[in-house]
Amino acid sequence: MERPSGAEAERADGEPEVKKRRLLCVEFASVARCDAAVAQCYLAENDWEMERALNSFFEPPGQESAAESRPHAAAGPESCVDLTNEETTDSVSSKASTSEGNQQEDGSVFSLITWNVDGLDLNNLQERARGVCSYLTLYSPDVVFLQEVIPPYCSYLKKRASGYEIITGREEGYFTAIMLKKSRVKFKSQEIIPFPNTKMMRNLLCVYVTQCGGLPSNILDVWEFLGKPKHCQYTWDTRMNSNLGISAACKLRFDRIFFRTAAESGHIVPQSLDLLGLEKLDCGRFPSDHWGLLCNLDVIL
Repeated sequence: MERPSGAEAERADGEPEVKKRRLLCVEFASVARCDAAVAQCYLAENDWEMERALNSFFEPPGQESAAESRPHAAAGPESCVDLTNEETTDSVSSKASTSEGNQQEDGSVFSLITWNVDGLDLNNLQERARGVCSYLTLYSPDVVFLQEVIPPYCSYLKKRASGYEIITGREEGYFTAIMLKKSRVKFKSQEIIPFPNTKMMRNLLCVYVTQCGGLPSNILDVWEFLGKPKHCQYTWDTRMNSNLGISAACKLRFDRIFFRTAAESGHIVPQSLDLLGLEKLDCGRFPSDHWGLLCNLDVIL
């Protein structure tokens, strides 16, 4: 494999806007004496304006939400909380659109995030959902695949991420959702394939966004294609992630990304794979019991 050019190496390390935001997180964390994940949440909520974010951080805390005062136990699909009671005039994607440099818009780079957000756990759900949204703001992916979404979580996403079209696998219980960045991906149609024997309310959500044609049948695992990098091998790790309070050490690669090589006229090449949500939020918990996966791909025409 050829060595990447200077421009390609810079892109692999992150776009200039992403680097700028990481520096803002470091600066905020230093002033506020908090961790980087909390800094990222407040900056994302305030259009990445340092003064506004710090003012928001140092405001007297409000009343604890009903969701966060519930017992520390996972809730069933029938349990619901209201995540949309926050007063807001912006959305995560609207904020991201004000910064043109956070991702190339020429079609040569494609990015996606896949994340099991554990919406069934109602503890600190609002803060955890806000934490997930901050990652969407930071990386502005073209497509987002979410699992274990519940109706109030979906309503929160629709309110905060209006720059994305959100398609869901069902409307009640818990379900999968696919988010398409409106400025980058054109939605064509969707299909829900039921699993008749499931006892866990599962189905397959398919969204068609472009006409490809001529794709071969071979499907590759992105993690294996990239040489099985150790830093993102396990997406469910009870030794590092304490959200579920499981004492046994379990490390599994539950979450995977598969792709098919494209037609002769062009192809997609995975360039990087990283874990998301590795830092605890201010509530002392992670955004989910699963790590998210961020995948960047080159589109060669």
